[in-house]
Amino acid sequence: MGTANEQIRVSGVVKRELESRRREGESYNDVLERILEEGDRDLLAGFGRWSDEHADHVRQRRETSKEKSKERLERLAEDG
Repeated sequence: MGTANEQIRVSGVVKRELESRRREGESYNDVLERILEEGDRDLLAGFGRWSDEHADHVRQRRETSKEKSKERLERLAEDG
């Protein structure tokens, strides 16, 4: 195990996945090295994924929400 000299940012989801793969006494660097040596380059392997239909639905809901928020802000600006 070498000395850490670089930092990388990962999402909470990725960190939890690394923690679940971590063996006793391993650093995160050790986990990543082991995973890469094993040829398991897909760190998200095994994660649940949304279906295309569900992802499209979520995107549409988000877009609608953004539009409504923009309209509310415009009305507030007009009233102010």
